[in-house]
Amino acid sequence: MSRDSYLPALRFPALTRAYDPLIRLTTRESLFKRRLLEQASPGAGQHVLDLGCGTGTLALLVKQHRPSADVVGLDADPEMLDQARSKARRAGVEIRFDEGFSTELPYPDASFDLVLSTLFFHHLDLDSKRRTAGEIARVLGTDGELHVADWGRPSDPLMAAAFLGVRLFDGFENTRENARGALPAIFEQAGLDAAEQTGQLRTFFGTLALYRAQRPGAVPPAVAAG
Repeated sequence: MSRDSYLPALRFPALTRAYDPLIRLTTRESLFKRRLLEQASPGAGQHVLDLGCGTGTLALLVKQHRPSADVVGLDADPEMLDQARSKARRAGVEIRFDEGFSTELPYPDASFDLVLSTLFFHHLDLDSKRRTAGEIARVLGTDGELHVADWGRPSDPLMAAAFLGVRLFDGFENTRENARGALPAIFEQAGLDAAEQTGQLRTFFGTLALYRAQRPGAVPPAVAAG
């Protein structure tokens, strides 16, 4: 993904202001983000990245749940980031929001204990999905974890029909791996371990799935020595 290929989450900048109410109304947002937060269970003092943070709703939830966590949000859309910063100021919490691309994360190796992402991967083409997963593996520390909520394999024909709206809007190529339930395989191909789908929800736009994966731990010295 580059600035030339980037599109806002709702494709047209004029619709950015409608993002929060649309997500609330159509995706069971409060439920799936609460479940993702419970799954990730951020610890005191951990460094947490909200990748594709949008207007910062999840980043705020993390900070409010775990005030001692160091929370960073990253997104490529400056208008979304403006909204996120305004929401953080109103909530009285300190979160850093950075502008950048998931395929070239502006952070050193092993910078984060947790990377979270919601409704982001389905916007990316396959190459960008793979590059993003590789970047996540790079910035996670040893035993760091990735937790994702995004569209998954439809759980039944009704959910498959509902998902057609998203696929038409974001592109059949970009959403192909989501529809196949292939995100865990992409995460593991990028070097993460134990990638799996952990749950799913029925929504207005289809089956929303929860995923997790882990950066491999350090090799014990005795094993490394052979």
